[in-house]
Amino acid sequence: MPDAKYGSNRIAHALSGAADYVDRMKEALSEMHRQVGDLVIENGIADRGMIIRHLVLPDGLAGTEEVMQFIADELSVSNYVNIMPQYRPAWKVREKGSGFDALRRMITQQEFEDALATAQKAGLSRGFLE
Repeated sequence: MPDAKYGSNRIAHALSGAADYVDRMKEALSEMHRQVGDLVIENGIADRGMIIRHLVLPDGLAGTEEVMQFIADELSVSNYVNIMPQYRPAWKVREKGSGFDALRRMITQQEFEDALATAQKAGLSRGFLE
């Protein structure tokens, strides 16, 4: 169950200190998908495959469009994607900031709905529309 946190190396570097996050994430997800493929569920139980998690961040900071497009174009539109709305600002962000004021708040319902629509537009549907 790998994460696809960011769609931009610039944002990944600013928020997590990972200047080449997107490049490494794409390599890792591609290799994982090569090895196990799309999620296969038999009798209600996951048999093999992967579930990709993506946490929606305020103001589009997670780069949801870039992440979903990569998954759909480079991996498979049949990938199971868990689009997560549960971002909560941690005390460090609230007190010290991050340079991104939007991170001081939770995401809005509209931001979550936009993320779902973005995934659908990319051709994805497993994990959030089932």
